[in-house]
Amino acid sequence: MLRASGLTQKWVQREISNFEYLMQLNTIAGRTYNDLSQYPVFPWVLQDYVSPVLDLSNPAVFRDLSKPIGVVNPKHAQLVREKYESFEDPAGTIDKFHYGTHYSNAAGVMHYLIRVEPFTSLHVQLQSGRFDCSDRQFHSVAAAWQARLESPADVKELIPEFFYFPDFLENQNGFDLGCLQLTNEKVGDVVLPPWASCPEDFIQQHRRALESEYVSTHLHEWIDLIFGYKQRGPAAEEALNVFYYCTYEGAVDLDHVADERERKALEGIISNFGQTPCQLLKEPHPPRLSAEEAASRLARLDTNSPSIFQNLDQLKAFFAEVISEGEPLLLALVPHRQSHSFITQGSSDLLVTVSASGLLGTHSWLPYDRNINNYFTFSKDPSMGNPKMQKLLSGPWVPGSGMSGHALAVAPDGKLLFSGGHWDGSLRVTGLPRGKLLNQLSRHLDVVTCLALDTCGIYLISGSRDTTCMVWRLLQQGGFSVGLAPKPVQVLYGHEAAVSCVAISTELDMAVSGSEDGTVIIHTVRRGQFVAALRPPGATLPGPVSHLALGSEGQIVVQSSACERPGAQVTYSLHLYSVNGRLRASLPLAEQPTALTVAGDFILLGTLQCSLHILHLNKLRPAVPPLPMKVPVRSVSVTKERSHALVGLEDGKLIVVGAGQPSEVRSSQFARKLWRSSRRISQVSSGETEYNPGEAR
Repeated sequence: MLRASGLTQKWVQREISNFEYLMQLNTIAGRTYNDLSQYPVFPWVLQDYVSPVLDLSNPAVFRDLSKPIGVVNPKHAQLVREKYESFEDPAGTIDKFHYGTHYSNAAGVMHYLIRVEPFTSLHVQLQSGRFDCSDRQFHSVAAAWQARLESPADVKELIPEFFYFPDFLENQNGFDLGCLQLTNEKVGDVVLPPWASCPEDFIQQHRRALESEYVSTHLHEWIDLIFGYKQRGPAAEEALNVFYYCTYEGAVDLDHVADERERKALEGIISNFGQTPCQLLKEPHPPRLSAEEAASRLARLDTNSPSIFQNLDQLKAFFAEVISEGEPLLLALVPHRQSHSFITQGSSDLLVTVSASGLLGTHSWLPYDRNINNYFTFSKDPSMGNPKMQKLLSGPWVPGSGMSGHALAVAPDGKLLFSGGHWDGSLRVTGLPRGKLLNQLSRHLDVVTCLALDTCGIYLISGSRDTTCMVWRLLQQGGFSVGLAPKPVQVLYGHEAAVSCVAISTELDMAVSGSEDGTVIIHTVRRGQFVAALRPPGATLPGPVSHLALGSEGQIVVQSSACERPGAQVTYSLHLYSVNGRLRASLPLAEQPTALTVAGDFILLGTLQCSLHILHLNKLRPAVPPLPMKVPVRSVSVTKERSHALVGLEDGKLIVVGAGQPSEVRSSQFARKLWRSSRRISQVSSGETEYNPGEAR
């Protein structure tokens, strides 16, 4: 299954991250969050938990990934080897093993997650109704690592939460975990290394360590131990990596154990002792390309534009096209899961635009074309220039407010456009690229004010003036989106004012909504259960929550407004919450936001004061100086390759932000065959016209 997935090749070529690859390996090997005895396993990657600054360029700060955690201290190797060689079972049923414990088991997971429910209750249940001795609890990262160095019997590896979930390091629920015997110090939050200023900082630096060049170079050695050829047999014996026989898949056939007591005993051992993942490889895992080798390979292939987030110091804005003269561009988006047949590999994608008048454009977009040798190629929808052929979203719209970018969403495969804001309170479905109205659903009691789709293309969430949100399932046929189910799968309640913005993540089972009274509510998607209500900090009179976005790890980005008293100046703020609704950071804004999106580890924010801001997601700090525009920004999106940002402006222009220096434009450019077509295309923009706002800002 691993070979068929192509994941190893993607990882080797640095197309996916170390974290993502490890999660995929765990999943394929049968590890799951739903079974504590088969919980996903991750490696200890660092051994420096005492320095004031973590220097990831120094190999000495990293753990030796070629050795099992039980012998990461070289002094333990001889002890472990002697134990293995001297072991002999008189009954002859138990094979020799190096370790009498396991690197991943239910007790170990509860050990790390003791401060987070339901693991707290599970831990107490395991310990006969009380917490374990404080000294044996997970109270310090440095102490946990030191325990691995001091005892070959403590072989616990890490869990994925160490790389994305800061909440488990804090005793937010105030559990009485006792006091340490030697120092009489009360156990509360986990004591972090000196190089981490807070749990968020620890997670960020730990994640950077996992993705570092050293770990990338040596991670295949750890994979060989846990999932690969050193998991079993002579190679495992030589690597000092043999565990108790019951932990291995297929070692015990419970169906042929006749004695009920013996069977239950074996089941208890397998469940509580830990289970070794399924063996995925029987030959050495290939190493990962170095960063230089991967860059050289991409340069040879010459098929990709550089990522804007990896080249923030080289950002440039380019004028692409006037989509609709003088009309605000409310949506400019390249759906990120468009499919292409084998024959049309390298063909253009669909770029969807919607103007304030409802004018729909379905343009051609190519982020890179070696024939043109430039940033991007954009071909304007020819129907937009012909009044008889123009595609218009059907109105009428709500009097006084008109169309809103919040009430527009495009299916990830680019087959459907969903729209709200209609006077009759309907949610309408329009087919793309033809622009034909396919359906209209009237379930809300008032106007639909906002829409959002999950990245998987499974669910759409709608918010309304009637104070409710509804979750709708997208209908699929032949692998393509064809419409919405006639009834919502969930109706979410809790707001006391009109819903102003929504966001949804099927993977994280989160539906988040903001309202005109400044409240943010989190529900689950599958069951529609209320999780939490958040009220962003601010002045005395909270204003509406204008923008919401979700990060890939459940970070909630909220943009709110407030004022001190009626008639006072409105202030704007950006807030970052954890997946569990805990406030992590706040940032006062000097400009009024008009568009917001999250891409990877960055936030893109467009403002009424004609700027595009790029911020670090986990810190809410500027990543680069703002990019100036001539007029206010009305929409922002990032292309699927993260090679460009698409910015829609108040005057109807589409601006494309890319990275690097543009190539020289050849005079014969427009006569060249484009997208394997012999026809000449007149309305083409190819990144050659740099957008310069000059003094007009």
